[in-house]
Amino acid sequence: MDWNRVEGSWKQITGKVKEQWGKLTDDDITEINGNREQLEGKIQERYGKAKDEVKKDVDDWYDRQTW
Repeated sequence: MDWNRVEGSWKQITGKVKEQWGKLTDDDITEINGNREQLEGKIQERYGKAKDEVKKDVDDWYDRQTW
């Protein structure tokens, strides 16, 4: 998985991220700024999920994207 693609296009991808994880605020999105660890941490915080589950969710989301 090449997460650099997400980091480089973060501003364009934020809509898709908010679609998937609607509990993330605009401030969260700004703070994450394309960083995968930050994204996973914020999802854990907002949704109360386990780290492994969040990692799988992010992987699944990434794999569904059409780049």
